[in-house]
Amino acid sequence: MIPNLPESNEMIRELTRLLDELSDYSEGTDPGVTRLLYTDAWLDAQRYLAGQMAEAGLETRFDAVGNLYGRLPGTEPGAKVILTGSHIDTVRSGGKYDGAYGVVAGVAALMYLKRMYGAPKRPLEVVSFCEEEGSRFPLAYWGSGNVTGVYDWRHVGDMVDEDGVSLREAMLRSGFGKEELGECRRSDLAAYVELHIEQGMVLEHMQKRIGIVETIVGQRRYAVTLEGTANHAGTTPMTMRQDAAAGAAECIVRLEALASQWGEPLVATVGKIEAQPNTPNVIAGSVDFTLDIRHADEWKLNAFSELALSEIERIALRRRLKHRMTPWLSTKPVPMNQALARGAERICQQLILPYRRMVSGAGHDAQLLAAACPAAMVFVPSRGGISHSPSEYTDPAMLADGVAMLVSMLYELAYEEQLS
Repeated sequence: MIPNLPESNEMIRELTRLLDELSDYSEGTDPGVTRLLYTDAWLDAQRYLAGQMAEAGLETRFDAVGNLYGRLPGTEPGAKVILTGSHIDTVRSGGKYDGAYGVVAGVAALMYLKRMYGAPKRPLEVVSFCEEEGSRFPLAYWGSGNVTGVYDWRHVGDMVDEDGVSLREAMLRSGFGKEELGECRRSDLAAYVELHIEQGMVLEHMQKRIGIVETIVGQRRYAVTLEGTANHAGTTPMTMRQDAAAGAAECIVRLEALASQWGEPLVATVGKIEAQPNTPNVIAGSVDFTLDIRHADEWKLNAFSELALSEIERIALRRRLKHRMTPWLSTKPVPMNQALARGAERICQQLILPYRRMVSGAGHDAQLLAAACPAAMVFVPSRGGISHSPSEYTDPAMLADGVAMLVSMLYELAYEEQLS
């Protein structure tokens, strides 16, 4: 059953207020929002959200890594939790919607459900995960990873940020990393629903209001180095060069062509390039570049990755360049729960919201939660597909559409106890 839904203008005002106030917690003076794990801006933002959760009548708590929970207790003893939320950390000079929208939408949804329907049968919780982006330390999904057992905060190793501050030191400075804050790992989750901006242009281009995620893509990332010979740009004949920059350029063009031939949803990206000695009148002796490959099908992801690496090797050998290809990230595609996706689809039809099923080309906390409980992801459009930028924007009416979806899904899961 679809519950009575919040009045759109009222919800728009509440979401706008929460997003605007949360975006004030940012470090530096650059445009956009910069809120890195365990910084003062991050800590102040989590404390602000804890206050908003408490004002909404939710029971609040932090766990040992700084994940923040707001809980609406259920009436059935021992019933497992329906969880919603996202993350509040950002990239540098990011937007105010990525992650934050899912958190404030969860607060608004629980506040509305509590006011309209009282206590649910299953407990409802909203989570503000402490970290997802990997912007400060060389890891990602630190928040949801500790919840699902991928990480253990007691064993963080010796990783440091660019200023040499260790993860453990930063965690302790913020007041976390203490046993008395309680266990992070959860075994009491019945379902997880994450509401998020799309961070792409598909929904806007197809004039859809809601995206229902079927699969979060798997990823392969590589660091590639091509080594030739640095030499004088004026005195070295073209036929006698071992030009690492030209070799990298050929690799990049070839990879783009191959990815286009394979078609959607495969994508391949060279995002970072560094040439040495990086001087105008010297042939590049070496070039480092990154390769990011994503696909929703694991077999195709593996097959294209092998093809891409073999093409780089072929080009390097023909050009007499040494080559190294080092893998540094490998994640499998993660399907979302089909029963929850069907429920979201039915709600879209009942609410007369144009929707489409789709693949998520970006990673999200839901891909980790899917190993612990049934998980679902719902997208709202992003203007121009822009994200990780101060220009990130979603129309407030579309933000309210997402909350209407979230309220309906949480009502069915927690008040009517539907999981299929």
